[in-house]
Amino acid sequence: MSELSGYQQTLHFMQQFFESPKQVGSLVPSSRFLARKMAEAVPWEEIAAIAELGAGTGAITREISQRSKPSAQVLLFEKEKGMRERLARRFPDYRVFEDAGRLDFAMAQAGIASLDAILSGLPFFNFPRQMRKALLDQCFQALRPGGWLIAFQYSLQMRKPLGSLFAMDRIEFELRNFPPAFVYVCRKEENLPDSDKRAGESE
Repeated sequence: MSELSGYQQTLHFMQQFFESPKQVGSLVPSSRFLARKMAEAVPWEEIAAIAELGAGTGAITREISQRSKPSAQVLLFEKEKGMRERLARRFPDYRVFEDAGRLDFAMAQAGIASLDAILSGLPFFNFPRQMRKALLDQCFQALRPGGWLIAFQYSLQMRKPLGSLFAMDRIEFELRNFPPAFVYVCRKEENLPDSDKRAGESE
């Protein structure tokens, strides 16, 4: 099966946006500039296991493949079937899953006890509050102490929900993306009992 061109992938992505705008979150795929900014926030020398939530057309996945150690285990999550199948063909060494809400199941399948980092392109603020909270809670549980959650969003509205679970290292801004995006660089604090943080976001 032939691969879609970049133009065709963009058209397919746009079609998915018009069908499910809240789930997709953006009209066009992430730019290489945003993907690079996300990847530059990762301490790659520490990464033995990493997950990407909402991998889409693979812009960030490409950065993972170029920067991670050959021995690193990589889990990709993409809801849309066509994009998921293309990711599996393009990155055959990575495990590709449909449901980011079952991160724990995917980790168990891969024999991964904890993740060193999670990269996310999911439009968290578009999701119902309970769904958003469940996703963030599972990210917290999946990461090792000191692990990183790096997520891009199109507003600063996720500062409080993310800050209720993670230490907010910094928020960066990438103008060279449509729309421009904020990159939240968050860390799971070390030596902190899970019960202190699992309460999640508050209103």
